[in-house]
Amino acid sequence: MNSVSLQHKLKQLNWPMVIFTMLVFSTLIKLGFWQIDRALEKEQRQLRISELSQRDALSLSQVLALKDLQDGINDLPIQLNGQFVADKVFLLDNQPDKGRLGYRVYQMIDSNDDVILVNLGWVQGSIDRNILPEITPVSGQHTITGHVREVEVGIQLQAQNLTNPSWPLRVQQIELDKFSQLIGKKLLPFVVYLDKKETIGYKKNWQPIVMPPEKHRAYAFQWFSLALAWISLMIWAAIKMSKNEVSEISSNNLK
Repeated sequence: MNSVSLQHKLKQLNWPMVIFTMLVFSTLIKLGFWQIDRALEKEQRQLRISELSQRDALSLSQVLALKDLQDGINDLPIQLNGQFVADKVFLLDNQPDKGRLGYRVYQMIDSNDDVILVNLGWVQGSIDRNILPEITPVSGQHTITGHVREVEVGIQLQAQNLTNPSWPLRVQQIELDKFSQLIGKKLLPFVVYLDKKETIGYKKNWQPIVMPPEKHRAYAFQWFSLALAWISLMIWAAIKMSKNEVSEISSNNLK
């Protein structure tokens, strides 16, 4: 009898709604765990940055020798000596700072025929898109210290058109391959961010970790809370519908 009753209840279930409910629930749970994984990654990177900050800066040849290691070269301290290329300056667009429009300024440094792109810092921009900030390019021979970052290319809605450039050149993304073609020299596959103590350059407002682990955990809690709220709502709705059906059946029987 119980088996027959169970089969009857299973047949009455709204299976499309059950499947939809579980899909939404599992998606919310996965998003929560993804945020937890991101928090762990950020904690590991914070630890790595802290450890690397205690080390002496590496030479360019030492950094290049480490590029194939599992940990990679991100955040490695580096010291470069070379000649800045003063006639070509890149301005990375859409770089706000405390609510102000701005650009990040990039120049190349030639170190024994190895050409490296250097992030010199942030400058404020104008609301008028036709007006670029006034830049005094770094020139001459310099010894600089900074840290290495491999370039992550984000999603582009439209490819950058770098034909017929005028300098300084406003760009939407750092694309080292395209920049190499533009200048006729091969850029090394990373960017050097100047140390904040360096006197050359502009405002050095970099944050190696934009979103801290705590924020990822807060987002994870939100996703898990939404999952709990969703499944609770669906269970409540199912119970309510079941009671309404029982009430209708009882009412029909009385008639």
